[in-house]
Amino acid sequence: MFKRKTKGEAVFDLFNNFGMLIVCFITIYPIWYVLVNAFNEGQDAMRGGIYWWPRVFSLENFEAVFQSSGIMTAMGVTVAKTVIGVVVHVLFTAMVAYAFSRRGLIFGKFYILMGTVTLFFGGGLIPTYLLIRDLNMLDSFMVYIIPAMFSFFDLIIFMTFFRDIPDGLEEAARIDGANDWSIFFRVVLPVSMPVVATIALFHGVYQWNDYFTGVIYINNADLQPIQTYLYKVVAQSSSNQMMAQVPGGVAKTVTSQSIKLATMVVTTLPIVFVYPFLQRYFVKGMMIGSIKG
Repeated sequence: MFKRKTKGEAVFDLFNNFGMLIVCFITIYPIWYVLVNAFNEGQDAMRGGIYWWPRVFSLENFEAVFQSSGIMTAMGVTVAKTVIGVVVHVLFTAMVAYAFSRRGLIFGKFYILMGTVTLFFGGGLIPTYLLIRDLNMLDSFMVYIIPAMFSFFDLIIFMTFFRDIPDGLEEAARIDGANDWSIFFRVVLPVSMPVVATIALFHGVYQWNDYFTGVIYINNADLQPIQTYLYKVVAQSSSNQMMAQVPGGVAKTVTSQSIKLATMVVTTLPIVFVYPFLQRYFVKGMMIGSIKG
């Protein structure tokens, strides 16, 4: 039998649901506003008053964006650095975390203390820039990979998960003659897919959204990622109009604001579409080990 709610509980649930609806609206509407104005004709959008649907539907903004060879190059750089960066980051951080999770690690507590300090204090931008310069990684694709290949915060998540793996699995592998490398790659890593997917999602979103690395360390336009491209579009477009030559030889006018909005849509939608498919792995990875018994 279901327990009937009291009037107070019903009112509370009503306000709770209404509050959640308001939060969802506040979260989603800015994205919808950008999308609607990106699909609206640029000159017409300057008049304002577009809130829910495009008033004059047009694809001119996206035509102008994709006619630039720079955006396709930037998209390729972003995809490459995201895929390679995620693989390198997950493998390297997992290997270090596996060593840290071993109870017999010499000076293990000291290493953890040193790593914890880095969560609160950093060297700063100028020392980091000088280090990257001395390592000859300025205007290099590796500046996206090597500095981001390790995170102590992610190490803590990996280490906590590894410590919950039954010792019997490793003992059985050692009896069969496996060494530490074989145990890590053939035993530990396969049973750690939930946390691997969680860290991959964390770092993948970071790599996709990172624009600052390209702004500071990259001068070569062929190596800038899509988010840096968007940043420069927003920062440098001070004119009120831009001319875009569309197929057929007909010149059409779009505004700098409409170009910005269209570029934002192009750079944001891929990660928005991918995220829901990885969300279930993220939830499973975060919940793993929280229930004992």
